[in-house]
Amino acid sequence: MGINPDFPMWLRATHLINFILIGMLLRSGFEILSSMPRLWWSNDCAPGKEWLKFTKRELPREEGVYTSLMDEKSLSPIISLPGRENVGLGRHWHGAAVMLWVLNGLVYVTLLLSTGLWRRIVPTSWEVFGDAWESAKIYAGFGVPSLENFQPYDALQMLAYSAVIFVFAPMMMFTGVAMSPAIRERFPRYVKMLGGHQGARSLHFLSMVCISVFIIIHVTLVFAVHREHNLVHMVFGDVDTARYAQAFTAITLTIAAVIIFWIALSYFTLADRARAHHFLVPFTELGRKFFLNPLKAAPKNAFTDADISQFHWTNGLPPTEEESREWLAAKSDDWESYRVQVGDRSLTLSDLEALPQASYIATHTCMQGWSATSRWEGPRLRDLLPPRPEGANYVLIESYGLAQQMYDNRPREPFYAVIEASTALEDRTILAIRRNGHPLEVHLGAPARLRAESQHGYKAVKWVKSIQWIADYADYGDGRGGTREDSALQAFNGRI
Repeated sequence: MGINPDFPMWLRATHLINFILIGMLLRSGFEILSSMPRLWWSNDCAPGKEWLKFTKRELPREEGVYTSLMDEKSLSPIISLPGRENVGLGRHWHGAAVMLWVLNGLVYVTLLLSTGLWRRIVPTSWEVFGDAWESAKIYAGFGVPSLENFQPYDALQMLAYSAVIFVFAPMMMFTGVAMSPAIRERFPRYVKMLGGHQGARSLHFLSMVCISVFIIIHVTLVFAVHREHNLVHMVFGDVDTARYAQAFTAITLTIAAVIIFWIALSYFTLADRARAHHFLVPFTELGRKFFLNPLKAAPKNAFTDADISQFHWTNGLPPTEEESREWLAAKSDDWESYRVQVGDRSLTLSDLEALPQASYIATHTCMQGWSATSRWEGPRLRDLLPPRPEGANYVLIESYGLAQQMYDNRPREPFYAVIEASTALEDRTILAIRRNGHPLEVHLGAPARLRAESQHGYKAVKWVKSIQWIADYADYGDGRGGTREDSALQAFNGRI
């Protein structure tokens, strides 16, 4: 038995952990993509402008008649995490896996650099490109480079490893955080540089494809090219090829166990979705608390009128007679009878129009993936709110409308959202009454909707009915902080 210095224990351990976490990332990513199975390069997200879609549905060109939830596809729990149209839980699993994957990656790269083993995968000579081309020709002819070309990898594998570790993995991280409203508010030029929300989303997808192709080829070559050496190196960190049978058995059983674990996570989640939400959200909140909550909006926005979208998706349809006769009556009299209750005051639309108006351009993003850039106008929420009572930590905003559907199939409940006091007092948290210079459209929340630009769209309550300070959101609904948290198990903190 001889120890192979190229495969120490820490490297083999981080390699296995990475394999487990990459599977969780891909499977939860499939769940997120299935909730909006279309990809665009522009923030317009108009039907027919997709550069790639995973659905045969043809969409109507008219706004407000087709909601994004209607476009959602259901994937099997065998394929996605957790599957069956549960994008909220899919995002929680994705966030948890990302945090662990980044931590594991930092450990790996730190040890790689500190031990000098980085030379195994980082080219130090331009000759590597010529050698890689020779290896590529051999592989293309279904041949195998001779063993002496592997130190421990041949030139082509070295370049592929370098690309994944130092290009595609960072690209996944950079584009992933760019889809966060908090990042977009703080670093708007960075997000715009990537092509906005949809550019970041498409680049994220392409990076995922590149990593997936690498994994497929990598695993194939492990078993097809000098496997008697590869498997012993990977499992035992040894050079004794006599242990090949043991290594083959160990790695085969490990792969099978990991696949079973991936699928079991899906069924564990679906068996009790509320339990999974209770377990996952506090963990993912750690990342939001330390990296997103402290971020404040940039003093100058990077988006201009030229960025305004021509099409705006919606989630949820306007209140019906069964949901709110009061709202329908106000709509029929051109909002003369509309009232929004703010604390003890009952305000009309004219009252809202008489207040100082904020105007800015911002991108609305939905947890499903679509986006739209608009100019929003209306009074800041802090100018509407009464003095903050002692012990009040949150603001509750209620809608005249109902939830689209409840995850447990109970009757639809009145739509509401809760935001933290700090969010309510931000400059770009307003009660929007105009969009792109015109009165707010009915399907987008007329006559007034909440806009909280540091949060995803599920916090932006449409058809606002009342606004009030509260002490604790645990006393309302299911105690999760909003209807989308109750009905679709989203996170209370909508910054990512």
